[in-house]
Amino acid sequence: MTIRSLLFVPGDRPERFPKAAASGADALILDLEDSVAPENKPAARAAIVEWLNGERPVRSFVRINPLDSEHVRADLAAVIGARPDGLVLPKSQGAASVWQLIEIAGRDCPPILPIASETPSAVFGLGSYGEAADRLAGLTWGAEDLPAAIGAATARNPDGSYTQPYEMVRALTLFGAHAAGVAAIETVYPNIADTAGLEAYVARGRRDGFTGMMAIHPSQVAIINAGFSPSEAEIAHARAVIATFAANPGAGALKLDGKMIDRPHLKQAQALLERAGVAAG
Repeated sequence: MTIRSLLFVPGDRPERFPKAAASGADALILDLEDSVAPENKPAARAAIVEWLNGERPVRSFVRINPLDSEHVRADLAAVIGARPDGLVLPKSQGAASVWQLIEIAGRDCPPILPIASETPSAVFGLGSYGEAADRLAGLTWGAEDLPAAIGAATARNPDGSYTQPYEMVRALTLFGAHAAGVAAIETVYPNIADTAGLEAYVARGRRDGFTGMMAIHPSQVAIINAGFSPSEAEIAHARAVIATFAANPGAGALKLDGKMIDRPHLKQAQALLERAGVAAG
């Protein structure tokens, strides 16, 4: 089943790990990067390893520090042996960054989720991830580091929507993920208190083709999971589309409930049921 929600948790706050795991998130992202001060990184590594070596009630990814940082080798030396379910790679530049991480981590490197838009040069590598698709857990983006990197005032309009340059980056990440055949993960919604805004943001992400989303607070998880889960009506319609084509082998276009359906509709129906983890009949 597709990962709908990935919840960030600071690695140096182990008292939050159980609450995060109980939030209903499909996966945790135990963070060693931005949310952890340099002096706290050793303690964060130790806390994460202890968690990974425990019962681990939910899939647990680790966000390491960037490949060009002084911390990344210590991160990997600490966590790889504890076998995290994935690594989140910040400041990724493209497939070359994925291969570089695998070389450093060694043969036990788990699937990698690159954050693929945090530097100007990274934008030009978004089409390269297909070269490393079998080593990826998905592809995601961020709207905070990139404007800071180019001296932009903000990535957002007054109403909270993205300005045109960052809408472009979002779209390129979406298509880069699908071109590579991996999960397209929407970036975080930073306003924790704005549940209506989050619901709209999730609905927009799913509408556009994202399959899941990162969260920064446990209260966001239920909304994200609901928004990225097909409804019973959607599942029923997908099954009907598949059944209609199964009953008419060789047909290119058919009518269902008074509307025309064709092969792209069949592909969409099959993908929806696969994401939902349910059978066609």
